[in-house]
Amino acid sequence: MSRPAFPELPGHHALRKGRSSIPGYVYLLTTTTEQRVPLFADFKTACVASSTFTRSSVIGRNRLLAWVLMPDHVHWLLELGEGEDLAKSVGRMKAVSARQIRRSVGWEGAVWTRAFHDRTLRREEDLVAVARYVVSNPLRAGLVRTVREYSFWDAAWL
Repeated sequence: MSRPAFPELPGHHALRKGRSSIPGYVYLLTTTTEQRVPLFADFKTACVASSTFTRSSVIGRNRLLAWVLMPDHVHWLLELGEGEDLAKSVGRMKAVSARQIRRSVGWEGAVWTRAFHDRTLRREEDLVAVARYVVSNPLRAGLVRTVREYSFWDAAWL
């Protein structure tokens, strides 16, 4: 594994430890906004960001199974495609959404933290149950009473 181009920050090395990119495997991914700023509490900004997640140019050969955009973070349930690299795929999703946010709403500065958390799902795990867990984040956070009240999520099983 090559050294990252950005300076080493405390704790970021641990997030990369043991990270793998295995095509066909499903990953639960989480990344936060820079300094946990609730950037996506703004409806327009959340619309801009979420519209980028499903673009074929952003997804590549991956398959986005479920996602939820929270005020200060995002969760993606992603099946890694053939020839795709996990870190590059996440980087592409973050870069394109950040670029669109800057263009559309005039945000200046970093949108996302450089790091992200990933967990490889075991083959026997129930993907639908994990997707339900992902999209129910707004409920657990007390943002809404039902998932239907929240605009910024999707799942392949709908």
